[in-house]
Parts: sequence; structure tokens; C-alpha cells
Amino acid sequence: MARYTTILSTVIALCSVSANASYSFYVGSNLTASGAVLVGGTGEEVSSHWLKIYPAADHAMNETITVGVTSAAVVPGELSTIPQVQHTFRYISMDYSDYLGFPPPISNGGVNEKGVAVRDVWAPGRAELLDMTPKPQRGPSYSDLARLVMERASSAQEGVEVIAGLIDKYGYSDYGGNTHLIADKDEGWIVWEFAGGKGLWAAERLGPNDVRVSFPGYIHEFPTNFKQDPNFMGSENIVSFAVQQGWWNSSSGEPFNIKKVYGLQPGQETPAGGDAEFMSPQRLENLTIQMAPVSEKDLIDRVRDPRISNDEAGYGQVVSLHADTDPDMYRIWIAPTSSVAAPFIPWWLGAESIPPELGEHRYLTKDSESTFLNQDYQLQEASLFAGRLYKRVLYYMCSAPRKYLPLVKKAFIEFEDQSREDIEWIEKAANLMMSNGERNASRSLLTHYSHTRAAQAIDMGKSMVNALDSYIKLSGQWRDPKGTQINISPNGEPVNCLVGIDPEEPPSEQSKN
Repeated sequence: MARYTTILSTVIALCSVSANASYSFYVGSNLTASGAVLVGGTGEEVSSHWLKIYPAADHAMNETITVGVTSAAVVPGELSTIPQVQHTFRYISMDYSDYLGFPPPISNGGVNEKGVAVRDVWAPGRAELLDMTPKPQRGPSYSDLARLVMERASSAQEGVEVIAGLIDKYGYSDYGGNTHLIADKDEGWIVWEFAGGKGLWAAERLGPNDVRVSFPGYIHEFPTNFKQDPNFMGSENIVSFAVQQGWWNSSSGEPFNIKKVYGLQPGQETPAGGDAEFMSPQRLENLTIQMAPVSEKDLIDRVRDPRISNDEAGYGQVVSLHADTDPDMYRIWIAPTSSVAAPFIPWWLGAESIPPELGEHRYLTKDSESTFLNQDYQLQEASLFAGRLYKRVLYYMCSAPRKYLPLVKKAFIEFEDQSREDIEWIEKAANLMMSNGERNASRSLLTHYSHTRAAQAIDMGKSMVNALDSYIKLSGQWRDPKGTQINISPNGEPVNCLVGIDPEEPPSEQSKN
């Protein structure tokens, strides 16, 4: 119990610099049980989240797309158009409705038909860069970059080149600094894009023996002759600009460290919040390495860690990137809201549709209270929303987290274990259908299975809500709300009801109220 108290007081004290921001895991292929690259993470935005599959498409020669941010963004900008490519790839994404005023729909990434996975993660740069940012700013946003990589990249390295080309040609609309994790079956890349309007970016390769946890994203030591090093890429001015600003001097003997030179400096903050090393990405990296060989189940457990998956988390994702995978068979596990309070459901790129319960709803959508529904959206809004359902599980669980968390988690694990058992025969049957030229039948099977599991997950959520609601009320544990603020602590930060729950604690301690 003393260990719990120490963790609780430490995290509460440090939460004053926290932010709503995504995080990601990368596990290289030599460290995984299947030999695949594993990617996982979540998005942390006070916003509505929904699942969507974007089909591959051909485009006219003169077609354009709109990118950037509006004057409503935390750093004001203006939208612009850029040319669309002739063909875009199929991909699956968990979209959301708002972050710091960026126009919806917004994406942190997903996986495309080429087996390229993308995760967007905040990475605050030094405040001087934000001060330099043109107002209004122009160019693709972090969400635009994630989408365009999924639409256009056939490999992780090509994804870096897509981002680099877009920034070099059209600029970049930012909120203070951002990274993208881009991965394929062979490797990963961390790309750090900086505010300032100077076209600054840097990228580092992650190999088969690497594990990387980003919260925030980071790149440390970076070679000044990076053009001769296949493990690094960067903008032409990534070194020279730092020298011009007096932020780094080659004669000092200090290595050129991207985080130290371009990252948030002591005492600084950006609109996305301060640094968050207290979340200890390095500790989470070490814990992940200790799990090697890491399975999908293991990475789901890491993503579900209650120290980082809480009320702020909008969804959870885990994907395996295997060699020689048919485009329809790329599989991604998705939890419809914070995975500490929701089960992961397997989806394939070959799925033909998403059930309405996982589609777009008005819950947590900005300004929804001031408008009425378009008639075409009434049936969608009438459907139960999985994100809202599992938020209810979270809030009931938070009434006594040390009592209810182990029970809820156990139910999710058993549900996911059953899905894993089913996946073996589902994928075998789907591959057999495709080999016999019955791709449409294969897609129908994948769609049917994911829809079925989604429906079963929703039934489980309803049962949990009903059971917790009845037990809490009948046992006299109901508490009426007090005060005028919702989910805000005295220092103005969001309250995390799971802040002191340590997943490394013995189950006997976790189950205590």
C-alpha cells in the first residue's frame, strides 16, 4: 500500500504539465513472437472518435485537396489546396472531431493496404519556433500528413519522403511540434516536424531490434552528416538553422541532439502543454523489452496500461505488419474508447463496412449542442454509440477503480482471447477463398466476423453498465455530483481516476478497494 501511495502522490504532483496527446509503441521484428513489426498506441483528444475505412480511389489529373488549419486553430492559419495524386490507397483510421481548433475530420493514422502503419504523437518544440510561426500559417497539418502518408506511401521510408516533400513544397501548419511514427514489415521511422515556418524536420530509423515509446515523440543524437547515414534523414537546414540561432555550436564538443537543440526548453510551454518525461517512455520501453518475444496480446496489455490509458484516451490500436500479406488481410485491433475500459476488436482492411455503433456520432463533438440533425443523420444518431457506452463503463469503474478494474480487465482479456482463437480459422478460410478467386466472399466473411464481434462487445458493455449501475445503487454507493467544475482538479488539470493504479502491482493488491 505504501508503494501505491508513493506512485499516487508522485504522479499527481507531476500532472500539472500533462497534455491531451497521442502516444505510440514500436516493437521491431526481432523482438516479437510472430516476427512481425508491432505498432500500437492511442489518441488523447477531448473529442468524438469513430472508425472509418477509406477505399482506394483514382483521381482526375487536375484534382486538388484542401489542407491546413483555419483561423479557429490555436495558432491561426488559412486553408489551401494542393494537387491530389492519381491513385490513393485504401486505409482504416480512427477519426475524431476536434483538437486545438483543427478542422475535422482529424486522424492520428492507421494502416493502409501496403502495410504502412502511421501513428501521430505530439512532440513540443522550443517556444522560439512557435513565436517564429507565420500568422496565418499555411500547409498540411499533422492530420493531413498522417492521411497523405496512408494514401500515398508504399513503405515506411517512402512515408518519410511524402512528409518531407509536402513540407518542403507547401509548408506545415502546427500547434508547437509533432512527430509521426511510420512503420512497415521491415522497419519504422520517427519523423519530427517543427513549428516556425522554416521547413524544419528530422527523421530517425527504427530497426528490428528497437523498441520505441513516444509520449512525447523524440529523437536524441543526430549526425551532422546525416545525408551519408542511412539511418537518418532531415531538412537541408536542420543543422545550419540551429547554428544560426546560437542553439548549438560544433566547437562546444556537445553532440547534435535534436531534442536538446529543438525540443522544449526548461520552463517553456506550448499550446499542447509542457514536456511529459514523467510518463517515462524509457521505463515503458524497458518493460516492453522485458516482455520479448512480444505478442499482439502483450502489446495490447501495454497499450491498456492505466497509467497512460485513462479518461483522456479516445481509442486504442495495435497492428501487426507481416511480410507477404494480402492487402485485404492487414489486421488492426481497435478499442472504441480508452482501452482500459473497452475491448479490442479485430478489423481487416478487406472489411466492407463499419457498423453504425462505431461510426460518427455527436457525443463529444464540438458545438453539437447548438445545432439540430440533418435528416440523413437521424438514424445514425439514433443508434447506440460504442464510444459513449464504454465511457459509462469507465466512469462506473472509476467509482472504485481498485475493486472494479481487475474485474473489467479480466472480462476484456477473455473476450479478446476468444477473438484470437477465432482469427486462426477466419483468416485461413478467407485466404482459401481468395486463392480460389472468391475475393468478394472473403471480404464478406471478414466483414461479418468483425461486425459480429463488435455487436458482442456492445452486448458485453451493456451488461457491464447494467451490473455496475445496479450494484452501486443497491449497495448504497451512489454519490451525487458536487461543485461546479467537472473533471478538473484545483490546479486546472484533468483528473485521472486511475492515476495511482500500478499494473505491476500484485493482483491481490489491485483488487483492494
